[in-house]
Amino acid sequence: MKRLRVLLADDHVIVAEGLKGLLEPEFELIGIVQDGRAMLDAADRLQPDVIVADISMPLLNGIDAVRQIRRTGNDIRVVFLTMHPDVAYAVSAFEAGALGYVLKHSAPSELITAIRSALKGKTYVTPLIAGELMQFYKGGEYKKRKEHAQLTERQREVLQLLAEGRSARETASVLKISPRTVEYHKYRLMEDLGIKTVADLIKYAINNGIVTQ
Repeated sequence: MKRLRVLLADDHVIVAEGLKGLLEPEFELIGIVQDGRAMLDAADRLQPDVIVADISMPLLNGIDAVRQIRRTGNDIRVVFLTMHPDVAYAVSAFEAGALGYVLKHSAPSELITAIRSALKGKTYVTPLIAGELMQFYKGGEYKKRKEHAQLTERQREVLQLLAEGRSARETASVLKISPRTVEYHKYRLMEDLGIKTVADLIKYAINNGIVTQ
């Protein structure tokens, strides 16, 4: 019987190696990548059945990477395995198109369960935050969140790279645009968000899950 193919995206090498041992008895692990842009490339090139991804990754975070995968029409199933117990991250993950959300300190069997659920098109949420997530949707926080102004894909890309400490020139090189265009997006971000300093821009990126501290 053909084994289902899994792509792993996590920038922590030790974690990735541990997951390799967990996944390989049941699935075919077709690749391990360490940043969001490599995840996009591998998803397109290798066409896995499932991607197991971290949220916090350099160059492009996991949630924005999934958003970009979905925009191409690719329906690869995605399960997030993350250290973030904050329900806001889970909400963003599911809004982006993920089918699973598991915490890294959960029982290893949870990840296998989440992958199996995703393959059936079902959603899996770790029990550790399931109750809080339900309350979030029932309460007014979800409505407030939906009303919040959304950044464009390019703005989020520029913001993450700048918040990671990259210069306009380095950011331009990663995104294959001009430094002038990077500066334009930076200016528009600060203007639209009412932010006056780069430090506050970085704080915004952290508070909204675009980068982690």
